[in-house]
Amino acid sequence: MPVLPGAEPYRHEGGEVGVLLCHGFTGSPQSLRPWAEHHAARGLTVSLPLLPGHGTRWEDMQLTTWQDWYAEVDRELRVLTERCSRVFVAGLSMGGALALRLAARHGERVAGAVVVNPANRVHGLSAYALPVARHLVRTTKGIASDIAKPGAAELGYDRVPLHAAHSLRTFLRRLDGELPQVTQPLLLLRSARDHVVPAADSARVLSRVSSTDVTEIVLEHSYHVATLDKDADRVFEESLAFIGRLAPIVGKEGTAAVG
Repeated sequence: MPVLPGAEPYRHEGGEVGVLLCHGFTGSPQSLRPWAEHHAARGLTVSLPLLPGHGTRWEDMQLTTWQDWYAEVDRELRVLTERCSRVFVAGLSMGGALALRLAARHGERVAGAVVVNPANRVHGLSAYALPVARHLVRTTKGIASDIAKPGAAELGYDRVPLHAAHSLRTFLRRLDGELPQVTQPLLLLRSARDHVVPAADSARVLSRVSSTDVTEIVLEHSYHVATLDKDADRVFEESLAFIGRLAPIVGKEGTAAVG
C-alpha cells in the first residue's frame, strides 16, 4: 500500500550529533515531523523512520508485531551510530517506549533519551481480554489526535487493530522488566492532561530506570500528542537544550534534508 501523504519517513544529514525519533502506536512520522525539522535546522543528523504497518491503512498494521516496530528503530540506531559520534533517542507514547528499550539494550551507544508521554502499559479491563478478544473482534476505536490546540490534527489510524494492541501489551510488559537497564541521562516530558496515556505511566518509568541524570517537565497546555500541541515549542527547545548540554556542538544550521 502507498504511504499516506505526510506520513513519509524523514532523514536529515547534519553534524556529528544524531537523534533518532520514534513515533507512536497507530501514528506516523507526521506527529514528530516539526520536532525533527527543528533539530535538523540546528545542525543535528536526524532519523525519523516509519514503523512497519503504520502510515498506510490499519489492515497492514494488523499483520505486524512489536518485534517489527522495534527492529526498524534498532536498525536506524545502528546506522546513526556509524554516522555520528553521539546519538540520542527520543519518542512519543509507544515511540518513547521504543526509545527506552534502545537505551536499555544499547548502553553507551546511546548518549541520552528524551521521551514524551511514554507508554508503560495498556490500561483498562479490556487489556486483559485482548488475548481472546483479538480473535473475535478485529478493531476498536482509534486513539489518534488527542490534541488541545484548535486546528491541529495527527495523521493516524481511526481504528486500533487488536492483534497489534495485544502485541503492544506484550512489548510494554517486557520493557518494564528492562527499564532498570536504562542508565543514560533522561528527559521526560508529560502532559498534565492526557486522554491516552495516564501520568502513572511516566511515574512508573521514572521509578524503574537507573538513570541518575533525570529531568521531568510537566506540559500544562497539551494533551497526548504534545509534539503537535500548544507546548510543542517547549518540547523542541527543552530537548535541544538537553542534547546540547550532553553534546555541546548544537546550534549551527544544517544541510540538506531528505523526506
